Amino acid sequence: MDITNNRDVPRDDILGRLLEWANARDAVRAVLLTSTRAIPGAAVDKLSDYDVILVVKDILPWIADHRWLDDFGRVLVAYWDPIHPDPFLGIEICANVVQYSSGLKIDFTLWPERLLQQVALTPTLPAELDAGYTILLDKDCLSQEMKPPTGKAYLPKPPSLAEYQTLVNDFLSDAPYVAKCLWRDELMPAKWCLDYDMKHVYLRQVLEWQVGLDYDWSIPVGALGKGLKKHLPPEIWTMLEQSYANASIEANWVALERTVELFRRVATQVGETLGYPYPAELHAGVVSYLQNIRNS
Repeated sequence: MDITNNRDVPRDDILGRLLEWANARDAVRAVLLTSTRAIPGAAVDKLSDYDVILVVKDILPWIADHRWLDDFGRVLVAYWDPIHPDPFLGIEICANVVQYSSGLKIDFTLWPERLLQQVALTPTLPAELDAGYTILLDKDCLSQEMKPPTGKAYLPKPPSLAEYQTLVNDFLSDAPYVAKCLWRDELMPAKWCLDYDMKHVYLRQVLEWQVGLDYDWSIPVGALGKGLKKHLPPEIWTMLEQSYANASIEANWVALERTVELFRRVATQVGETLGYPYPAELHAGVVSYLQNIRNS
């Protein structure tokens, strides 16, 4: 018996083609839509991906021969993950990211049948599904007992005191390295540490905590800070924009100072709200050290 949740399937030519394709292939037993296009009310545009789980009898033939990807258009470029255990139940899966020349982008994840069977029997869903999913096709009723999504999988959570203290310390530990690289005129390691480690690993986290506090931990901000501009106060977003620089060493000294100051401002506010003290003495010592290196 086939199950297709037509009531929940968005009207979409691509999904229609996908369903027709899956119905015609016995090896495909179920199809699930996840991520943005499966979340009610999520913003979707012409560049939004289709995140699709293909539940198949055996994932290996689909990995060994990639020609099935051509059924959806001319492949411009494709990335494949290695086969790996899924983080929820430890059953081997594989995923790819496929960009088609037409502009269509589909991220396929290949699941064996038994994974969907076991997911349907668990009391909680994997995060990917708990954020939102739609059953497009289920030929064997494998998903019949699956729990509905709660939408809470990717909501931010308040940090513990230890988590807050560790993140602040680790952020400040990076700053002297950036200063050393700038003093030596070593642009690439300086940019890596400043724009990736300090901003994406640490500053982004405190910005997400700020959004969590402002919205009572009720909204996700999206991967890699996608939703930060929409939810942060405008002056904080402007400070973030001004913390980026071009390839000039002098401009990157300014960017380092602005990044450290923005972090202090937001982390202090987060800490005060949560009742955690910001290490002002440590911060001042690091800033003094940076100034000494710059002026030496």
